[in-house]
Amino acid sequence: MSDEMNLPTLRKQFTELVIAGSTERAEEAFNEAVEEFGDIAVVEVLASIEPQITSLHLSAFDGGKLSLATLLVPPKAWAESLAFFAAKWREDDIENDPEILAEALLAHVHGVIFSTDDLTRRSELLAAAAATDSGITVFTILFSLAPEDILEVADKIHSMQSYVTGLTENDHDVVPLAIELAKASEDGWERALYELYPNFLHDPDSVREKFETEEEEGERTTHRSTQELLYQLRKLVPTRRSESANPSKHKRLGSDIFS
Repeated sequence: MSDEMNLPTLRKQFTELVIAGSTERAEEAFNEAVEEFGDIAVVEVLASIEPQITSLHLSAFDGGKLSLATLLVPPKAWAESLAFFAAKWREDDIENDPEILAEALLAHVHGVIFSTDDLTRRSELLAAAAATDSGITVFTILFSLAPEDILEVADKIHSMQSYVTGLTENDHDVVPLAIELAKASEDGWERALYELYPNFLHDPDSVREKFETEEEEGERTTHRSTQELLYQLRKLVPTRRSESANPSKHKRLGSDIFS
């Protein structure tokens, strides 16, 4: 990085633009920094700003509209930003449209993970997210969109391990993500799988049989619902007061995080 780059100034500029809702201007600022100082300038800014700012900016982009920040965000910074996606969710939306929220989250995660063909970076992003409780909950939310596919993938991973491909009967968009997670972090994959299917670890055959019965009868109790998992992620949103020495038990979830 050039010695002439003023990191605090760039960080302050970007933070103010994001808070003001000037997503396009923030991207322009990043592009200008890259042209003058190189990619490392953006990487250092993204590594130094608060995770709620990173989340607020990246939430404006998905697989169909990538940003420079999407391509350069450090794995740790991205992992720490994931919980804050739930800060903007309204309870009415979680109650009435949980799948819409989950699909938007999938578009973001899929966009970040597959924004590059660099397999090392892809693995680092997944491993960093899998090392956090909020990251595991995010993966579980995404898997809840295609529980049948995840069961099929789990069987293939168990039998074929690293040779498994992304082909399933339904071929949901979450399948390639699940396979990449299993390759990057075996522990992360298993945690997300067991979060979705709490009894899978103890009796996977029973889970499969009961799931097939539930699919026929229209009732589902073997796996946790998307709605339940969305609420769980929202509970993991850090708040300023919860980070203080004497957190208040009456702090409302999601409040004051962008101040």
